[in-house]
Parts: sequence; structure tokens; C-alpha cells
Amino acid sequence: MHELGIVMNVLEQVDALAAEYEAEKVMKVTMEVGEVSSIVPDLFTDAFDWAKKKTKYLQEAELEMIIIEGRTYCRGCGATYKTTEHGKICPHCGSRDTYLLTGDQVIIKDIAAVFDE
Repeated sequence: MHELGIVMNVLEQVDALAAEYEAEKVMKVTMEVGEVSSIVPDLFTDAFDWAKKKTKYLQEAELEMIIIEGRTYCRGCGATYKTTEHGKICPHCGSRDTYLLTGDQVIIKDIAAVFDE
């Protein structure tokens, strides 16, 4: 399960940011996860819930995942299409000269934290 390794990396980054900005605790982490990123959302969430207990600032943190649709661009005809429905072959012209535009990212989009007053 590679999700655990990615979760550990995310939690290390967020924990370090919380320390750097002197947060009391992190309440929410919002992630953008591409639907063709090879991340399984349920496994990622389970790993997050398990691993956050081992951090200093994320013990109570909630995870929000925004799934980003996979979109592919065809150099042959200039069309874009849904990657998960058609793969690498353009459904408009049949070209294999395509590339992924979106949907493979794993990004920390937002961190909600509580600060001492």
C-alpha cells in the first residue's frame, strides 16, 4: 500500500508547517487527488486516520479529498476528453498522440489550523 508512504510524507510536511507557524493544532487538511494518480481514496483516508495519531499537531485533523478528473489532450485534433473513459486513444479522431492534462496530481491544497491568541 503506497498510500501510507504518501500519507506519511504529507503529515511530515503539515506537521513541520504547523511548527514553523507556531500553530496550536491542525484541524483540517484538504488534498487535491487526481483520479488517475494511483491513489485509492479509501486507503489514503484509512492511512491518514491511522498515521495522524503519531504526529504532534494533527491528532484531531480531518482529511478532505477533492478528486480531480483526469483529462487528456489530443495533439491530433486538439480535443480534450475524459481519460478514465478513453485512455490514451482519442475518441474524436483515434490518434494516440495524446497527453494527460489533469488528474495525476496529489497536492496539499489547504491547511486549517488553530493558533494561540
